[in-house]
Amino acid sequence: MANRIEETVHPVDSAALLRLLSRRPRMLALGEPTHREETLLHLRNELFRQLVEEGYRTIAIESDCLMGLVVDEYVACRGEGVLDEVVERGISHGWGDLAANRELVRWMRAHNEGRPAAEQVRFAGFDGPLEITGAASPRQALTALHEHLAARVDTGLLPCTRETLDRLLGTDEQWTEPAAMMDPARSVGQSAEAGRLRLIADDLAALLEEQAPRLVAAGPREEWERACLYARTATGLLRYHHWMADRSAARLARLVGVRDRMMARNLLALAERGPVFVHAHNTHLQREQSSMRMGGQRLEWWGAGALVDARLGAEYAFVATALGTIRHQGVEEPAPDTVEGLLYALPEDRCLVDARRLAEVLGDALPAPRTSPWFGYFPLDPDRLAGGDGLVFVKDMPPA
Repeated sequence: MANRIEETVHPVDSAALLRLLSRRPRMLALGEPTHREETLLHLRNELFRQLVEEGYRTIAIESDCLMGLVVDEYVACRGEGVLDEVVERGISHGWGDLAANRELVRWMRAHNEGRPAAEQVRFAGFDGPLEITGAASPRQALTALHEHLAARVDTGLLPCTRETLDRLLGTDEQWTEPAAMMDPARSVGQSAEAGRLRLIADDLAALLEEQAPRLVAAGPREEWERACLYARTATGLLRYHHWMADRSAARLARLVGVRDRMMARNLLALAERGPVFVHAHNTHLQREQSSMRMGGQRLEWWGAGALVDARLGAEYAFVATALGTIRHQGVEEPAPDTVEGLLYALPEDRCLVDARRLAEVLGDALPAPRTSPWFGYFPLDPDRLAGGDGLVFVKDMPPA
């Protein structure tokens, strides 16, 4: 079997990756099984640089979609600032301190210097303004959407004035209350004001669509795309806050589902402007239903990749990543009867695996599922191996 497994292995580069696919996808997603491993981020950067030569012009990462506008302005050579400050303000989840993220942004700006807009690369965050511990105030997205429309359409069409919007929003602190994630009673998401804001956000988003012919013709396409981003974010955030205040058993499952729907809508919008390379956790990008334990219960939901795949079909490709060891997190060599163990026995430090071909080689006698002593690493599920278009395996993570 070892020889047959070796036949499924290729170098990790864009050429080999694209050869695995039946067609060049509009959206190529690379997952990771854990966060904050610089080795995986440097690999992501390397693949993106190669994919730019193949026509991919946007990289989208698991980061706040509104914060990402800061980075996109900077790499387009329109925004000023010090690189470290741009990355800190433009990449969320605390990942602005990672050297590989700074390297990515530095390379993108250097690549774009002197190039026409059509040849420039773009940056996007595709997550909502969310953290695992809470969510942002809807103020930024909602007021920006209102201002965009107020400056371009008859104000009589607007569902409310800016003053009413500010009054209903109240203070940002009530929206970002840290205790609300685990205690729905601390959330304002189902208050009368929040309910009114959801209706207003829906009306503003509908008005944006109704006025599309005029708005698209009135200015740069980028202004229209940004207004649509504000609309998606405002409605998504208010829906997320609504479920933060919910007291039913479905609360946490709805929260993770709402988050991934926001991700999927952002990704589909990015795909409309051209080929996109996406990087995020495997659970967000896989085609199969995702699951995890949170708050003492098992949650199951459809991730962004599954939602995008349902819309794009063959235009969506997903490549998972798996690891051998993360010794600084207590993850030692995988058992030899697991998928990771079989790949760990190969001589390559890293390799690209034809996932479907590997599943054929393994046949019905699937390897045992691996268990990780560290909650932060999600091992491969051997039952889902054939659900991906490829698999990147990295043998060992260097010490942190």
